Amino acid sequence: KIFGKVKITGRSSSPIRCHQRPELGYDLSSLYAMGYDVCVSDRNSGALNGLSSSENADAKNLRVKLVLLGDSGVGKSCIVLRFVRGEFDTTSKVTVGASFLSQTIALQDSTTVKFEIWDTAGQERYSALAPLYYRGAAVAVIVYDITSPESFKKAQYWVKELQKHGAPDIVMALVGNKADLHEKREVLTDDGMELAEKNGMFFIETSAKTADNINQLFEEIGKRLPRPSPSS
Repeated sequence: KIFGKVKITGRSSSPIRCHQRPELGYDLSSLYAMGYDVCVSDRNSGALNGLSSSENADAKNLRVKLVLLGDSGVGKSCIVLRFVRGEFDTTSKVTVGASFLSQTIALQDSTTVKFEIWDTAGQERYSALAPLYYRGAAVAVIVYDITSPESFKKAQYWVKELQKHGAPDIVMALVGNKADLHEKREVLTDDGMELAEKNGMFFIETSAKTADNINQLFEEIGKRLPRPSPSS
């Protein structure tokens, strides 16, 4: 299934090329590394630009673009893998560029939400690509590692970036990951709660390793999504 197209334009005078994105496991990094500027086209892609109800469906069936942001190594990919596949990979490698996965959940009010998830790289050299991923996103999940004060500082940076450049009605979640490493904690829970409250986000601590609060994170996001008006 194809959700849309990615337009790849050469940074020099190379001709424009077009690359289609499959539903699972898409990675833009190799294209960027080859010297191409990458730009997502929302054509033929109902959910890539924020929130939409599925074709021929009512407001109880939602498709949303969700982006994960945060420093390298905080566990963004592990959160996604746990949510989508129920797995934890101890050999998980650092994401290069971004990857794309999807998962559907059912809420208690019978609403179904299909999350189309962009898992972004945290390395500084890929920071210029971040606006490509969060542009038009209905949801942003900002992740930090509770054992890393530096990752918490980076989370504060992403909050400011989204406030400047994100959609006005974007749903934002602040996630303190690696809660299983509580004996190595260096970021207090209260600090995470304070940052979230000041910026209109909701806050949760998770462990991708133990699966603690992973499903709850996405369920809470689903509850907070604005509902489109039912079709007449």
